[in-house]
Amino acid sequence: MASYLRVSLSFLFSALLISPAVSQSCSSQTFAGDKSYPHCLALPNLKAFLHYSYDAANTTLAVSFSAPPSKPGGWIAWAINPKATGMAGSQALVASKDSKTGVASVTTFNIISYSSLVPGKLSFDVWDVKAEEEAAGTLRIFAKVKVPADLAANGKVNQVWQVGPGVSPNGRIQPHDFNAPNLHAVGSLDLSGATTGVSASGGGGAVNSRIHKRNIHGILNAVSWGILFPIGAMIARYMRIFESADPAWFYIHVSCQFSAYVIGVAGWATGLKLGSESKGITFYSHRNIGIALFAIATLQMFAMLLRPRKDHKLRFYWNIYHHGVGYSILILGIINVFKGLSILNPEHTYKTAYIAVIATLGGITMLLEAVTWVIVLKRKSDNSNNPPKP
Repeated sequence: MASYLRVSLSFLFSALLISPAVSQSCSSQTFAGDKSYPHCLALPNLKAFLHYSYDAANTTLAVSFSAPPSKPGGWIAWAINPKATGMAGSQALVASKDSKTGVASVTTFNIISYSSLVPGKLSFDVWDVKAEEEAAGTLRIFAKVKVPADLAANGKVNQVWQVGPGVSPNGRIQPHDFNAPNLHAVGSLDLSGATTGVSASGGGGAVNSRIHKRNIHGILNAVSWGILFPIGAMIARYMRIFESADPAWFYIHVSCQFSAYVIGVAGWATGLKLGSESKGITFYSHRNIGIALFAIATLQMFAMLLRPRKDHKLRFYWNIYHHGVGYSILILGIINVFKGLSILNPEHTYKTAYIAVIATLGGITMLLEAVTWVIVLKRKSDNSNNPPKP
């Protein structure tokens, strides 16, 4: 009996923990007043739902779109793109809740490009626009849309939906995440309702390719700027202290740094390609640091060709330049890796793994630094006790 009671209580407790947003379905959602929609789609990403009806006689599409914002106080958006399949060119309805009054409202956005995210009149008529807040912070958009004649004749429209973290005080919506669910929040909507699912609108392959390139870009740069360059610097600083390692340390150092540079250039080129394919989406600090890294690392590679002999009078100044630029690459490289991780927003495991690698390298550096100073001081002591014979 006690066992049965424990199981029952556990089941009840688990059921109470289920979020209303998760437990929702098309059939469980109801509307106040006389609103009714014969068609409903549980959209495949971002926990979104679309209820709709279509009057073919006057090409009017009535919609009710709901989704939870990515963060409390965030926004949701549903859009039709008359010409393409992605965000650029879409005619969007964006709902958010006023932080002062707590009232939800809808703003229209004619998104000409990724860099033009300001309110504006849509390219087609829209009316009866309204926003409501539901349980658990979910927002809902109601609207009626006059479907353009060419789209109505086709019987399908390209829809885009999205959620974001917040709205700035001046009314600008804050950028949404660039995770796979966000990038895949597109599809083709069958106006007749004959298709009960959301079919890919032609952009899925491009989205998958872009995600793949982003991952490659991140891995290449993390390995090069974030791991190999620090290891190469450690080799030069700590192996050279051992006389038996000369000149092997130099060739290992050069090989490691050159490999890091080649991999880094490949990652940098991948980043340029991603930038050209994402018009209007610019992560300025990440981009600028990447450009600076490429420039100074290239100078560092060419400086090796001008390396003076050990006994040359310019060698002292060359060493200052070489070490200064080298440490600049280390610092900027690690900073930019963390900036890239915040942009990619991968699973915490990847960021934790990189932190563990950097922490391990830092610990080894501290240990080798102590050993190096012990050896150097011991040699100085031995030399002072044993002056050279005349």
